[in-house]
Amino acid sequence: MKIAHKTHSLHAALLQGRLHDPFSYLGLHREHGVTVVRVFRPYDAHVWIKTAIGFEPMHRMDAEGIFEWSGELMPAMPYRLRIEQEKDKPIVSETYDPYAFAPQISDHDLYLLNEGKLWQAYRTLGAHQVINAGVTGIRFAVWAPNAERVSVVGDFNRWDGRVHPMRVHHASGVWELFIPELPPDSLYKFEIRNRSSGRILIKTDPYARRFELRPQTAALTSADNTYTWQDAAWMTQRNHWDWLHAPLNIFELHAGSWKRHPDGRFYSYRELAEHLLPYVLDMGYTHIELLPVSEHPLDESWGYQTTGYFAVTSRYGTPDDFRFFVDACHQTGIGVILDWVPAHFPQDRFALARFDGTALYEHEDPRLGFHQDWGTYIFNYGRNEVKSFLLSSANYWLAEFHLDGLRVDAVASMLYLDYSRKEGEWLPNQYGGRENLAAIDFLRELNVMIHAEFPGALTLAEESTAWPGVSRPTYTGGLGFSMKWNMGWMHDTLSYLQQDPIFRRYHHDQLTFSQLYAYSENFVLPFSHDEVVHGKGSLLNKMPGDDWQKFANVRLLLTYQMTSPGKKLNFMGNEFAQQREWRVNGELDWGLLQQPLHAGVQAAARDLNHCYKNIPALHQLDFATEGFQWIDCQDVEQSVISYLRRAKDGSFVLIVLNFTPVPRIGYRIGVPGSGAYQEIFNSDSAYYGGGNLGNLGSIASAPMPWMGFSDSIAITLPPLAGVVFALKDKVD
Repeated sequence: MKIAHKTHSLHAALLQGRLHDPFSYLGLHREHGVTVVRVFRPYDAHVWIKTAIGFEPMHRMDAEGIFEWSGELMPAMPYRLRIEQEKDKPIVSETYDPYAFAPQISDHDLYLLNEGKLWQAYRTLGAHQVINAGVTGIRFAVWAPNAERVSVVGDFNRWDGRVHPMRVHHASGVWELFIPELPPDSLYKFEIRNRSSGRILIKTDPYARRFELRPQTAALTSADNTYTWQDAAWMTQRNHWDWLHAPLNIFELHAGSWKRHPDGRFYSYRELAEHLLPYVLDMGYTHIELLPVSEHPLDESWGYQTTGYFAVTSRYGTPDDFRFFVDACHQTGIGVILDWVPAHFPQDRFALARFDGTALYEHEDPRLGFHQDWGTYIFNYGRNEVKSFLLSSANYWLAEFHLDGLRVDAVASMLYLDYSRKEGEWLPNQYGGRENLAAIDFLRELNVMIHAEFPGALTLAEESTAWPGVSRPTYTGGLGFSMKWNMGWMHDTLSYLQQDPIFRRYHHDQLTFSQLYAYSENFVLPFSHDEVVHGKGSLLNKMPGDDWQKFANVRLLLTYQMTSPGKKLNFMGNEFAQQREWRVNGELDWGLLQQPLHAGVQAAARDLNHCYKNIPALHQLDFATEGFQWIDCQDVEQSVISYLRRAKDGSFVLIVLNFTPVPRIGYRIGVPGSGAYQEIFNSDSAYYGGGNLGNLGSIASAPMPWMGFSDSIAITLPPLAGVVFALKDKVD
């Protein structure tokens, strides 16, 4: 009687969608000395089970679709079913019962997940095509510790959460189910019933590797990666890459708005490879940095509202299409960096937000878990399973797509508990401080993992505060990033250039101040997408004056950036003085290149990029005080600065920048050596759209002491322009 009562109770729980352990009722069991097999097939008219004597009919227990067979002998495992799907038009097929298969996920993986140490959790959780007991199918696994019941739902079961309830690995909170013979490209989600409230949630897979095209949000099952990479030479070279002393010039790109087809369609990843790479190579960039291409529902979020942390967005193609893009970049000598967003995630109900009905990936308390500025949730970095999730996401992009680094978005918001919060709107840490200790630990673990597992891969922090040691090793107390964006330099520089030249003398320190801290971190000098949106204006429209002065200022700005110590980054369109602010819903204004001034800026950017890449003095000692020397930083009245950039071997270039529209004839500069100084770049060249005022190729030094040097040169310094000289013929 007890067994019958229990069976009846499990029967009812299954039909109500409340059965916590479906394997306790479905599948094969020994009851009263006989073998019993139960299956739930609510949309089938008849079911047979294959036994030693052939297919035997299963008895339909009720109108809901529970079928049962009993016998003395056990059928061979895993047993096969024959099903008749419709009464009027019978469609007969065969399949295996999902409840005839044992679980596959190991206790060791579950332990590491719960400890925050499963760096490749994407191989355990999610949907994977596997072989179980000799049968190919899809193994589903999801972490939902506060669920009463979790089911896989999809087209294959009419999105009915009663059909494929999953087994829970109790201590871990991970649910698992193998569905035999389910093909790749099947749509699926998880149906979750919260244990406390009974609320039903339909959620997409946090570890999904493919999604259907927006605005639809279901995940797609996929087979294992079989792409054949052709970038072995690049990867071998990267393992030994001395990035500290190498040129790094990044072209920041939004894949959907660089160029589009005439009808407005996006370029695919493969089309980007075809059209973008020749451009990037010609322009002299060393790396492409992609705004997030992880899956996201809203185009206008630019990818920063991530809902698929393991999925390449389907907007531009498949994962293999993206692999092709990265592979093509590597084969042409271009690195690829991904903008990655571990600081926050959106509130979309289908995704991570309150995933199992509780604050699972975020904090319950909004003072810790909700980002007021962006309307997003903040990850709970102190929860080990969340740490495994994020570390695995980083690992996935680098391992599966051969990416050369991650630019980590919004690091400042991760480091401070009171970031953008008023008094009373945040909670201090255990010591009463404002530092997010769990986030700090996570970032250090992230950087240690990446540098250990992926030699030569970079991590770049978007961090806007004075937090010490962002790009210093963790063993010295740093966060362990390779580099940090120099936001202070960027804001000071743009603020200075926006001044009318007549007033720049009062802001001269904005040009010189950065040298006081320029070597405290490994800095990247960025003019990023954030500076050309939301009413800030394009680089061109930030500049004062008439059109001629605006374009001259942009050329001067790029000259200053490319000759200053630090690695470089520019957002697409900066290189030809895009006139309008960036718009995510259209391509750049490529027609501007028909205008000489825009084409001139592009030519100047191209030549500056190649100078930076090819002249060791402009990149070898970007992070060392030995690589920079002021000649004169005090010519406030004329708004002129001059400095040297040096290479390891002592070779140097001389840079002089004039931030006023007044030409300086006979402007004397001290130089560190006697000889002929060749003008190797002049942003006022007619070729760039300038007035063509210059020094006729080269100028000889004179033994006239100046500015602490024994020799000097008197140059013609063009208005709103920068000139670069190299010592051509040295005199001993």
